[in-house]
Amino acid sequence: MGTHEDGGGVVVVTGAGSGLGRAMATALLRDGFRVALLGRTQATLEETAGASADAMALRCDVTDGESVRAAFAAVVDRWARVDVLVNNAGSFGPQGEPDEISVQDWDATMAVNLRGSFLCAREAFGVMRRQDPRGGRIINNGSISAQVPRPGSIAYTASKHAVTGLSRSLSLDGRRHGIVCTQVDIGNAATELTAGFADGALQPDGTRRPEPTFDASHVADAVVQLARLPLDVSVPWLTMVAAGMPYAGRG
Repeated sequence: MGTHEDGGGVVVVTGAGSGLGRAMATALLRDGFRVALLGRTQATLEETAGASADAMALRCDVTDGESVRAAFAAVVDRWARVDVLVNNAGSFGPQGEPDEISVQDWDATMAVNLRGSFLCAREAFGVMRRQDPRGGRIINNGSISAQVPRPGSIAYTASKHAVTGLSRSLSLDGRRHGIVCTQVDIGNAATELTAGFADGALQPDGTRRPEPTFDASHVADAVVQLARLPLDVSVPWLTMVAAGMPYAGRG
């Protein structure tokens, strides 16, 4: 499993102050991992950490290279290594027809979802390939939008398709360093982002219909299981969706 001799494995979770990130971080702490919580708001990170001595709350802007570098340096300074990165921070971005999306909103979505994932993966990769014992696991939060789009979400969908390329490249380039990568594509886990889906979500035919959701704790449990796997086991892709939600063809 993703541990080393000084105690539970060291995991970095981005976007850990709320939603799926909080659920993942809490589950990992409960399972005995040491967890660095990265996010934009210190107060919400502290709420996630609670009273755990194995949690480390680090305010970090994942779109800023220096902020990401400083956060990973702080993790290594405290725990000497990084065993797992959970690249979870993301933004749904603007909604609308392609010609209604501003360039600024497009760039902001790409900055968080793609640039942020790359910057964190870049730092984690550098630590993992040089640490002793070497290697580690990178878990990217994709989305089923990395496979099929939701109407009116061109920026988010394009960014998540790009994350798929990031995951593939990390898997390939990580082979010689003992670094493996998993992309978890999630559909309709119950979080703040999907809060309105039970009332009605936009469908390809222009109507709004209620969609099922599922408890985010199931995603968190899956991430814990991935983090516990030995590095000679790779799970390139995992897709988790609410049963019965529009997915294949979005219909």
